[in-house]
Amino acid sequence: MSAIKILAVLFILGGGLGLAFGTFSFTKETHDAKIGPLEFSVEEKERVNIPQWIAAAAIGGGVLMLLLDRRHA
Repeated sequence: MSAIKILAVLFILGGGLGLAFGTFSFTKETHDAKIGPLEFSVEEKERVNIPQWIAAAAIGGGVLMLLLDRRHA
């Protein structure tokens, strides 16, 4: 399998996941203060929204890459 086909499949899968879920979240840990032996840390939950047009464009781009790769083979 060529690198273009692998990248195209990843675009299609990523776009499908973006359309299916729309958001993902992750926990970011920051160290705010260190006073002597005490260390205070804060965990922030970040949320990222994935626009539907970007997910659809990723699917379309992946399909286009697959079609163009077949044409040049």
